[in-house]
Amino acid sequence: MSPSTSLALTHSSGLVELAKQFDENKVTPGVLGFLVFAVLGLAVWMLMKSMNRHIGKVSFEEHSSGESKKS
Repeated sequence: MSPSTSLALTHSSGLVELAKQFDENKVTPGVLGFLVFAVLGLAVWMLMKSMNRHIGKVSFEEHSSGESKKS
């Protein structure tokens, strides 16, 4: 085993001990976590709606490759 691997395993065992101290039933995201998630979802929905509106306004014509551009 390499020194870095043994060092990582040594530190991870300390983290496992800390994780055992927390009660899984008491650690929850709660209302704040739900509100943050809801706000992010609403923001993504609004951005997608705005993007679709702006893309809908774009109009362009494709020029054939043999046609020269007018100045």
